[in-house]
Amino acid sequence: MIINVRVIPRARQNKITLDENGRVRVHTVAVPADGQANDAVIKMLAEYYDIPKTSIKIVRGQNSRDKVIEF
Repeated sequence: MIINVRVIPRARQNKITLDENGRVRVHTVAVPADGQANDAVIKMLAEYYDIPKTSIKIVRGQNSRDKVIEF
């Protein structure tokens, strides 16, 4: 499965929501330095969808807020 994700780093709290277009928005308190926000996004999505972290991969957007995630 492939989904489009919008990441909001340095948020007040960790949460996952849907925007008006149905795109997943991941709010994380992690900073976007050294891949910390990407690691936090993978961890949060793994918990949200109840799948192992190793089965989640960022296909596109490593250095962007808009990412394409593959399960």
